Order: sequence, then structure tokens, then C-alpha cells
Amino acid sequence: MSSDDRFHDPHVTLSKIYTRTGDEGSTALVGGQRVRKDATRLEAYGTVDELNSAIGLAITSIPEGSPPLRLLAVRLRRVQHELFNLGSLLATETADIRPGQPVITAEDVSRLEQEMDEANNTLEPLRSFVLPGGCRLNAELHLCRTVCRRAERRAVSLAAAEPTPPEAVQYLNRLSDALFVWSRMASRLLGQAETLWDPNHR
Repeated sequence: MSSDDRFHDPHVTLSKIYTRTGDEGSTALVGGQRVRKDATRLEAYGTVDELNSAIGLAITSIPEGSPPLRLLAVRLRRVQHELFNLGSLLATETADIRPGQPVITAEDVSRLEQEMDEANNTLEPLRSFVLPGGCRLNAELHLCRTVCRRAERRAVSLAAAEPTPPEAVQYLNRLSDALFVWSRMASRLLGQAETLWDPNHR
């Protein structure tokens, strides 16, 4: 993205947190429309918000260590900003999206693919499915992955009901895969063995 294509900086002043405008179960979209809080669009960007919180928790579990671990923290922090951009996109009906509004782009999707390939090239091929765990960071990244999958399902539901930019679903799909690869990479960098699925485990 060139400097001329950058998103507008936010112009937000939060001097009062509660407004009482949602007491009857509705909230406002970016375009001003009032919608129910259990609407498909709200479920989509609300789950993205939940994912952002889960990633924030995972970042706190990244210990000071090797440059790859520090790089993982940097990338996850960037993803948090991108998820807020995605929330902005999902909170806006397509007709109300304006130039300069924070959104998710094809470039964001491609960057995740490149980073995923880069990390996957450092890992041994899997011979079975892996179970979350082995170390806290691995488990938290798997939790992020499953919340991301739910966010993707909500975005797919929204796209089936209303016009939705395709990058929204694409980004969540790639991010869930990236979180899986990063969970495996975290275990390797921390010297923790992965737990492989054994259907005959007793």
C-alpha cells in the first residue's frame, strides 16, 4: 500500500463509555443504521473482536527469546490491527464503505500466505493431526485458531445474506491456517514436543 492509499487515521473521542442507546438490544453500524445486536453482521464482527482479544492474550505468553519468537510477536500484533480494520469493514454495509476507511485488502491476505509458507518451511511434515497443548503458547494459538474459524463461519453467513467484500472471508480463512502453523512453530522454538492424535490412546 502506497502512502497515497493509506487508511484515514481514526477520529475517535471516547469520553463516556456507556450511552444507554443499546438498552433495547440494538446498536448502530458505521453508516448509522440501527440493527439488532444478534444480527448476522454483529455476530461476524463481534467474533472478530473476540479473536482479537484471544490473540492479545497469546502475545503475552511469548517469552523474551530468539529473534523468531520476537518476530512472531510483531506479526501477531500487526494481525490485531488488521482485525480491527476487518471489524471496521464488517461493521459497514457495502454501500457505505468510503475511500480511506480501514478495511482488509488482498495485500493483507497475500502477506499471511507468504508468512505462513515461510514458517511452514521450518517445520517437519505432520504424520498425524496435532492436539492443542504441550506449552501454553501453543494452546493459546490453537484457541485463537478455533475462534478464527468461528469468525470465518460468521462471515460466510453474512456473505450469504448481504453483499460482503470477499477479502473478509479470505483473510479469516488464511489467518486460521497461519495460526495453526504459528502454533507448531512456537512449540519448535520453545523446544516442546507436539502432541499427536492417537485414536487408540488409553
